[in-house]
Amino acid sequence: MRLGPRLQIKQSQNLSLTPQLMQSIKLLQLGHLELAEFVNQEIEKNPLLERDEGENIAADLAESDIWSEIDNSIDNSNAQSQSVLSETIGSAEQIANNFDTDSANIFPEQVGQDSIFQSTTNYNAKNHTVNGVHNPDIDSYTASKKSLSEDLREQAALMFDNSIDLLIAHHLINNLDERGYLDISCVEIATELGADIKRVENILLKLQTCEPTGIFARNLAECLAIQLKERNHLDPLMAKLLDNLHLVGAHDFSALERKIGASREDILHMVEELRQLDPKPAAKFDGEPVKTIIADVFVRRGNNGEWEVELNSEILPRVLVNRTYYSIVSKKLRNRAEKSFLSDCLQSANWLTKSLDQRAQTILKVASEIVRVQNDFLRYGISHLKPMTLKMVAEEIEMHESTISRVSANKYISTPRGLFEMKYFFTGALSSNIGGQDHSAKSVQHKIKRLIDEEEANSILSDEKIAQILQKQLGVDIARRTVAKYREAMNIPSSVIRRRQKKSQL
Repeated sequence: MRLGPRLQIKQSQNLSLTPQLMQSIKLLQLGHLELAEFVNQEIEKNPLLERDEGENIAADLAESDIWSEIDNSIDNSNAQSQSVLSETIGSAEQIANNFDTDSANIFPEQVGQDSIFQSTTNYNAKNHTVNGVHNPDIDSYTASKKSLSEDLREQAALMFDNSIDLLIAHHLINNLDERGYLDISCVEIATELGADIKRVENILLKLQTCEPTGIFARNLAECLAIQLKERNHLDPLMAKLLDNLHLVGAHDFSALERKIGASREDILHMVEELRQLDPKPAAKFDGEPVKTIIADVFVRRGNNGEWEVELNSEILPRVLVNRTYYSIVSKKLRNRAEKSFLSDCLQSANWLTKSLDQRAQTILKVASEIVRVQNDFLRYGISHLKPMTLKMVAEEIEMHESTISRVSANKYISTPRGLFEMKYFFTGALSSNIGGQDHSAKSVQHKIKRLIDEEEANSILSDEKIAQILQKQLGVDIARRTVAKYREAMNIPSSVIRRRQKKSQL
């Protein structure tokens, strides 16, 4: 074999991710809010892109003309009525003379004006302008929500006069977690600030009297104790119960009777009082605003009984390439740099419009396939949800699995059964031991929850028993470990704890 450098021609194929292709992939996985923000950014930096307003512009112009005529007619009517009324009532000085007083006592805001209708201020209600200067509409403002840190700092400012105490208090406030608990010890704070440990503890005790009650606790037991102390219900028996909260969580009331020396009735009464307390006093502060979920796809039953799949056109961004502007500007370009810039803008604008259309078509294809496969779910409910994977949909619509995964992310579909994320319908399969169709994991979870909800206190179902029932009734080939995994995923306690809960409610 001869070794040495040589020239060789080789033909091969490879896939290159161009910036445009990467942009198309990115658009697939964006939700409608992120997509709208992305399109706005593109419109700002690309002069050839503009929104497709359709006939809304003409409608808006016509509406503005109508409003201007209405405003003019209202202004003329008001002027006539004010003129008649001013002649009837008279000026402010005449009214003041009739009451034998000064006009400032009757119309203090009208001092220096001869009539209550004479004013140098001209307010336009429709445009919210005063003397031609735009004033913001007060309805467009909402009160800002005070954060927990701001609220506690205001309370601490009223508690402590000493600047050092206030500094320690602020440090304690900064170390609260999202529940309102103090996640650092007083020893650590004293070491960090070089303060006396007793001083830090005294400041903490004062801060524990702040609102909301239960704040600055170091654990759940202390949080509940602070709230009970505020209600004057923290007796020695309740304090012993708080020391054994792990038994309360396990509903082991027999052990609690032995530990604290109380009757079952007293324990149940105290547990009921604990349920009325707030274990997370800071939960109502600093919470993110509730985000409204808007469906990307609507599924409705048509006149022929078949399902109709429709994109939500209200949230789809509509953009156009302004070719008229391009033809005008292209004739006045002066150098190669300007030509290159305008050419790039045109190419980017064309690619964006094409990518948006392709994204919409892909979402519609995936949604249509989901509806086809899950026809029984839409008709009869979750117990008829069929197993479906990304691969199944990808093969049916001839796309890659990664494309289906991106399309189904952050997309929602509105059905007669409710609003669901597209990924909800992609579930694993449990095989059948009687030769029938495979069962969806979510439908099996739903069956497990129904069995547990219907059980009685004297016949609590173990995981093994549930697995046997599923195998017998549905023919689901499921193991006890799988039942336990599904049960824990639904935050359902074990059979031992459920038995204690049922008995405590009798």
